Amino acid sequence: MAPKVLVSDKLSETAVQIFRDRGIEVDFEPTLGKDKEKLAEVIGKYDGLAIRSATKVTPKILEAATNLKVVGRAGIGTDNVDKVAASKKGVIVMNTPFGNMITTAEHAIAMMFAVARQIPEASESTHAGKWEKSKFMGVELTGKTLGVIGAGNIGGIVCDRARGLKMKVIAFDPFLSEEKAEKMQVEKVELDELLSRADFITLHVPLIDATRNILSRENLEKTKKGVRIINCARGGLVDEEALADLLKSGHVAGAAFDVFAEEPATENPLFGLPNVVCTPHLGAATTEAQENVALQVAEQMADYLLTGAVTNALNMPSVTAEEAKIMGPWLELAEHLGAFVGQMTDEPIKAINITYDGLVADMNLDALGCSAIAGVMKSVNPDVNVVSAPVVAADRGIQISRTTQAKSGVFDAYIKLTVVTENRERSIAGTVFSDGKPRFIQIKGINIDAEVGEHMLYTTNKDVPGIIGTLGQTMGENGVNIANFTLGRATEGGDAIALLYIDAPLPEDVRQKLVGTGLFQNVSPLHFNIG
Repeated sequence: MAPKVLVSDKLSETAVQIFRDRGIEVDFEPTLGKDKEKLAEVIGKYDGLAIRSATKVTPKILEAATNLKVVGRAGIGTDNVDKVAASKKGVIVMNTPFGNMITTAEHAIAMMFAVARQIPEASESTHAGKWEKSKFMGVELTGKTLGVIGAGNIGGIVCDRARGLKMKVIAFDPFLSEEKAEKMQVEKVELDELLSRADFITLHVPLIDATRNILSRENLEKTKKGVRIINCARGGLVDEEALADLLKSGHVAGAAFDVFAEEPATENPLFGLPNVVCTPHLGAATTEAQENVALQVAEQMADYLLTGAVTNALNMPSVTAEEAKIMGPWLELAEHLGAFVGQMTDEPIKAINITYDGLVADMNLDALGCSAIAGVMKSVNPDVNVVSAPVVAADRGIQISRTTQAKSGVFDAYIKLTVVTENRERSIAGTVFSDGKPRFIQIKGINIDAEVGEHMLYTTNKDVPGIIGTLGQTMGENGVNIANFTLGRATEGGDAIALLYIDAPLPEDVRQKLVGTGLFQNVSPLHFNIG
């Protein structure tokens, strides 16, 4: 029987035809996704679900999706899909991460022009029959300094376009290497320097803990007087109240926003202010981009349903069914190892080396490597998946290497991940026990035996009395429950580490209390995707 796909959002007829041409039965119901009850009622008939952003794939929908094998999102964002529930259900979630990069970058450049020359206000004035030529005095882009926060895929395109406009481009991106910056012909700087030098600032980073409110009131006040700020990335990157105040005071000359902290944005502190250009999240809204992502998702879903090939999956690597039975725990381990070093590294990564020892050296190393690299890169870009991670790493100039070797220790197999930066190397090793659970077995060359939990705390210190007591007492006094506690040391009185598996995220005030004891060189909360 031919697979059956439901298209519940607006996809192009060309994309729908791809399914038909490849022998897949398809129902095109472009408004059905808005009707949750009706979608839940019919979803059980389908093997695939193709969506944009209107359809919400909730646990309730997935529970009713008795035959569903794949959800394909035409676009990059998958906030409308419960990926945890989909994984538990065995449903693959795909997206199209590279279909709208140029469109979004072009929108940022267009917004920069618009705010530089006050085009929307001038247009409105002229439409009203006024001829206020002297009122709208703009500035040129040529020769101005553009500060780009986030020089990844979209930010990199913006850098390239801005250089074509003869702008001086400076970039802040902790994962941008000097070699990559030189190749891009941009100057790599720290955030404070960017704020003080830039005539225009444009943001191109995901919304994660490290970037949330990156343009806070404090940072906005550090900017050059007369700066213009463009945000076509994510709402929540800029303190909108603070920006409004600085626009009113004249410190900030203008702003252009396509995204907002609350969307749909019917009210916002920026609305109604002079020389503020606002658009309703149009970054990916071009005919070409919408067509590209629609065609891509149709091809990807058809490939999977007909041949089992997995492309741009967010919740599984590209492996065969036979491999998955054996490799599942090892793929999970590889991602955990990457996530550990990714969360612990706050400077540009030059290289990633993965060593496969013993039996694991005979597995699908491409899939394992992609999982490990994705773990590293997700710490700065949660949209990265096992397919796009190597591309993202390559774009950042990161050298990837792997080593295989025969069994060399007490374990039948293990994986060791080493990240190299300008100033240091950081390594971690792990294995999978007979119960199928991943374990960390070595950090910084120190042997341990640590179960991996969703929420963990990693500390480094000198091997002195009182560490266990301080950790236990501080956690206990602040209501933090410890599920597992692992210690290790290099030598008596030398470097030592502790890895705690805790039941909930560590509150910042508790972390500060541990730092305040003076006993620890490093106190780092960690998070791992489990299951």
